[in-house]
Amino acid sequence: MPRPLNHIPTLAVFFLVLAAGPARYTTAQEDDPEKTAAALMKDADDSIRRGLEWLTARQRDDGSFGTGSYDGDVAVTALAGLAMMAAGSTPGRGPYGAEIDKCIDYILANAQESGYILAPTSKSHGPMYGHGFATMFLAECYGMSKRPELRDKLVRAVRLIVNSQNRLGGWRYQPQRDEADLSVTICQVMALRAARNAGLYVPNKTIDDSIQYIKKSQNADGGFMYMLPVGESRFPISAGGVVALYSAGIYEGDEVTSGLDYLMRSLPNQDEVRRRETYYYYGQYYAVQAMWQAGGQYWSQWYPAVRDELIGRQQPDGSWSSTLCDHYATAMALLVLQLPNNSLPIFQR
Repeated sequence: MPRPLNHIPTLAVFFLVLAAGPARYTTAQEDDPEKTAAALMKDADDSIRRGLEWLTARQRDDGSFGTGSYDGDVAVTALAGLAMMAAGSTPGRGPYGAEIDKCIDYILANAQESGYILAPTSKSHGPMYGHGFATMFLAECYGMSKRPELRDKLVRAVRLIVNSQNRLGGWRYQPQRDEADLSVTICQVMALRAARNAGLYVPNKTIDDSIQYIKKSQNADGGFMYMLPVGESRFPISAGGVVALYSAGIYEGDEVTSGLDYLMRSLPNQDEVRRRETYYYYGQYYAVQAMWQAGGQYWSQWYPAVRDELIGRQQPDGSWSSTLCDHYATAMALLVLQLPNNSLPIFQR
């Protein structure tokens, strides 16, 4: 068990909930993940194998991934590493152990003294996305890797997230306290959750303030807006909003239920508009996590639908394509398809 973050009594319930794990949203036909995972993934086995072969073959000598404006992006590299870990490999061990080690090499090499993880060659307009995903990846590797420098750079990365939270409880593209949007906030909250799972210190106030920001970002229809004070609900950001609540330790309540119900109106293979979205993979990456945590019929309906949709979208060479970056899309698709493996602590129920 990770050590407690501190002993402030007003937030004792928060940490008890985290330790206990999420409450399951069950129905009369509750699923058993241990019994159904293999069956659910059977149809995707070949698709996953080909996707991993395509992705690992495109890792550069320095360990990085990414193309175009995402060339060498630490977020894409982190997601690729997580996709390999979702297959059961760990740093230095398993079929993709060497490739995961190279991902760690690259991210650590781009961790600055301030804690900021940023590749100088990357042209991303939102570098805190990269920092958040890279921090989450390092936290998932922490304890599995023997690298002495990993802890120090991970601690610095977490501290930078904590110190750049703005007065509303959110984060924005740069590590500054002026603005916030829900998308970047979701990424930082997941990174902090992964760090807490690894036993690192995260202030209670940081989590409390983030919860308030996330809740204020929810609309009456159950969906979430991109930025305060007003905005329309959008599927990708709403999927992330529900996952952010889970990551912050909110496993039940009106916000979670209404958020899940909003997402269920866009079940994969039934929503042509969602399949054409620029942020399709982003949305499905978060939506499948939300349904996995919810369990019951949320999960049993969602996973087979998104599995079949992703298999149908896979290219003949084994990749998935996106206008943003094919390395990114392939890593995201692989993470979605492999979620039933339950291999990554950050995604576990």
